[in-house]
Amino acid sequence: MQPDPRIRRRDGMGKQVVLVAGKVAATVVSVAVLATTGLAWGTYRQLQGLGSSSAIDAGGPKSKDGAQNILVMGLTTRLDLNGNPLPKPVQDALHAGDGSRGGYNTNTMIVIHVPNDGSRAMAVSVPRDDEVTFVDTPLGQRTGKLKEAYGLAKEQRQEQVYATGERDQATLEQQGREAGRHSTIVNVQNLLNITIDHFAEISLAGFYDLASQLGGIDVCLKHATSDTNAGADFKAGQQHLDGAQALAFVRQRDNLPNNDLDRTHRQQAFLAAVTTKLKGQGVFGSLGKMQDLLTVASKDVVMDKDWDLLSFAQQASALTSGNIEFHTLPIKSYSKDSDGSDINVIDVPYAQAVVHTLFNPPASTPAPTTTTASPPPPAIKGGGSTVDVRNAGAPDGMARKLSTALTAVGFTQGEATTIGDQPTTHIYYGSGAKDDATKLAALFGNAAVTASSAASAHHVAVYLGKDFTWPAALAGGAAAPSTPTSVAIPTEGPQGGAVAGGGIPCVD
Repeated sequence: MQPDPRIRRRDGMGKQVVLVAGKVAATVVSVAVLATTGLAWGTYRQLQGLGSSSAIDAGGPKSKDGAQNILVMGLTTRLDLNGNPLPKPVQDALHAGDGSRGGYNTNTMIVIHVPNDGSRAMAVSVPRDDEVTFVDTPLGQRTGKLKEAYGLAKEQRQEQVYATGERDQATLEQQGREAGRHSTIVNVQNLLNITIDHFAEISLAGFYDLASQLGGIDVCLKHATSDTNAGADFKAGQQHLDGAQALAFVRQRDNLPNNDLDRTHRQQAFLAAVTTKLKGQGVFGSLGKMQDLLTVASKDVVMDKDWDLLSFAQQASALTSGNIEFHTLPIKSYSKDSDGSDINVIDVPYAQAVVHTLFNPPASTPAPTTTTASPPPPAIKGGGSTVDVRNAGAPDGMARKLSTALTAVGFTQGEATTIGDQPTTHIYYGSGAKDDATKLAALFGNAAVTASSAASAHHVAVYLGKDFTWPAALAGGAAAPSTPTSVAIPTEGPQGGAVAGGGIPCVD
């Protein structure tokens, strides 16, 4: 199968802000609707049906203590969910080119952490050009910009399905996108060392449709600014924008002090403004008004099929009231990749510590416990199985630390995430991985080991319980965890400080 010409493995069109804009705003509109109107959406979804995805395993790890992490991703594509070009009137309204442009980059990635007690929600925007190591090596690519994971995995899956004889464009598109969603999710999880519980995906056309349905929004700018590429021409101060102007508001990056990073603040301000407007117009209390908005959203929104929006609406009162704070993941420096494209260099352990600090309250230091010494297990040599490590009660940073150490003794590094606590360590394995699972069980003091149909072939999942202690036969036991548990949240630098939700925040 020939690679899809609409997919660019390396996005060299840095100046074409048009690729980024729509899905940015569509994403934030959708999240506002999702987070604040679960009852209306949940009822309507049963009748109308939103796009439904299996990109998140319903039986997989969950966040601790009933909290939820929601990944919102926005795509650059100008195609519908079946891979067909948008109607010409819609293309003209977007001023973003036809279906041959845009590719499948996730140029918007926002993780919203919703506590289980209704307290303040925290949102972290992940800059699209952050250079990462892909945990799933989509299309054989080991490193790249985080935004590229979706398109690479989509192309790889389409080629695989095509090789089986499938020629239906809609089927190829749908299966490719499922792979893209999964790749984005696992790479965001790995980068931030968190679990993603649910996600929502929005396409470019979604923004224009939803923003127009809302009748525009109110925003505030610190300075007058313009950008001919994005169609932006704004005065300083608070102002009302119609749908087309709102699109320009979130598309603009030229003539902003920090380009993409300032545009991230525009996305955050847009979400705050949308929530404020929905509340002010009484949309939350009117099923009829919600259904008008949801009729539009149903064309452009895909979410995981196991998201219980009724329960989420009850938990997400902080979002309903505007009690949310937005942050942008810090970067270390700017650089170029081998193709000469701009990238953000990041300090991964520091970025993970920032997210941990934002998403988790300070934890008290537990009293030291006395353990009975036992003879060390024999040296271990893995057979190459991929090992996914889930921290379910061990000290912070232990999943990544153990994952790295196992790589040095013959195992393949997989995901390293944190999940809800469990008392004991347990090992699950897929087909072809029994021997390696048995070796790991012995390494961890005869931990329980179980075959699992949910585990991928040649994969082992290690769930570290509260009983976990570092095995004497494995190097690195004396080293401190690589990720600090708490750091000061940056207020300066190109990523800027916090943007407050609720009301109309003023941004660049």
